[in-house]
Amino acid sequence: MEKTSREPAMTDVARLAGVSHQTVSRVLNNHPNVREQTRLRVQAAIKELDYRPNRAARALVTGKTQLIGVVAQNSTLYGPASLLSAFEEAAGGAGFAVSVGRVKVLDRDSIAAAVERHRDQRVAGIVVIAPTSSAADALADVPAGVPLVTVDGDPDRPTPLVTVDQAVGAFDATKHLLDAGHDTVWHVSGPADWFDAAGRVEGWRSALEAAGAEVPPVMAADWSAASGYRAGQMLARMPEVTAVFCSNDHLALGVLRAMSERGKKVPHDVSVVGFDDVSEAAYFIPPLTTVRPDFAAVAHETLGLLLEQISDGETTRPRRTVAPSLVKRESVGPPPR
Repeated sequence: MEKTSREPAMTDVARLAGVSHQTVSRVLNNHPNVREQTRLRVQAAIKELDYRPNRAARALVTGKTQLIGVVAQNSTLYGPASLLSAFEEAAGGAGFAVSVGRVKVLDRDSIAAAVERHRDQRVAGIVVIAPTSSAADALADVPAGVPLVTVDGDPDRPTPLVTVDQAVGAFDATKHLLDAGHDTVWHVSGPADWFDAAGRVEGWRSALEAAGAEVPPVMAADWSAASGYRAGQMLARMPEVTAVFCSNDHLALGVLRAMSERGKKVPHDVSVVGFDDVSEAAYFIPPLTTVRPDFAAVAHETLGLLLEQISDGETTRPRRTVAPSLVKRESVGPPPR
C-alpha cells in the first residue's frame, strides 16, 4: 500500500479491513466478542499499515488509561496470590498495565480507599479480589458506571463475578474418597467468613448427602498448616476417622504431620485430600491428592468480563464459574478393614 506522510489512524485500519472503528478498538483490546475471521482481518490491516495505537491520545479523549486497578489483600495465601499473578499476565498480554492496591485487611474502609486511589489514577476498570464477606460489603460503595469485576466474591451480590467452582471441586474430592470405600469423610474447613471455604463445605456436604453417608461435624480451622495440625491431632485420636478432606493443601500438610506422629499411615490407615495443588503438594509424604483450580482460566474470564464493560458499558454474562480438576496422587486408598 502507498505510504502517506501522516501516521495511520484507526479509521485507516477500519477502512482497509472493511469493518467499523469500534470493531478495530475491540480487536486492539482483545475483546472476546469478535469473530476470529474478523480479528485476523483487522490484525492483518494493522500489520500492513504498521499502525500503532496512540495510548496517550486515547487517555486524553476518554479520560481513561491502559491501566487496570486491582484491589487485593497484602497476603501470601496461595489462592489470592496465584489469582493476582495470573491476572497480571493476562492483562499484560492484552496491552494493559496493572496497578495493585494492597490492603492490610479486607474491610469496607480499606477497600473503599483503594478503589478511590485507582479512580484517581483514571484506570480503565477495577478488579477486586474479594474472598470474604467484609470485602464484599465494600463493593456497595463503588459508583455506578465504574467497570468492576469481583473475583471469588459474594455470589449473592449483583456485581459481575468470576470464581472457581468451589462446591464442584469439594464434591469431586469427597466423592473420590467415598468411591475408595470410606463410609464417610471428615472435613477440616477454612475460615467461616471466606466464600471459598463456605463453597467447599457446601460441596463436601452435598457429596455425603448424595451418597446417603453420615455428615460429621465440620472441624473449623484457618488456612494454616498449624491449624491443620491441631485439627489432625484430634482426628488422629478418633478410630472412626478413615478419610479427611481439607479445605486447602496447607491444612492437609498439618493433618499429615499429626497422623504421622500418632503412628497412622497415609493412605493405609487414613486417606487425605487437599485443595489448591500448591507447588509442593506433589512432594508431600505421601504425594497429596488435591483439587487444582485453573487460575489462568479465572484470570482470562475476569479480563474478558472487564473488557466487555470497558467497551460496551455492560456485560451479557455477569456470572462466570471455572471448574477445577481433581489431581490424583498417593494419599488416597481404601479404608483399613
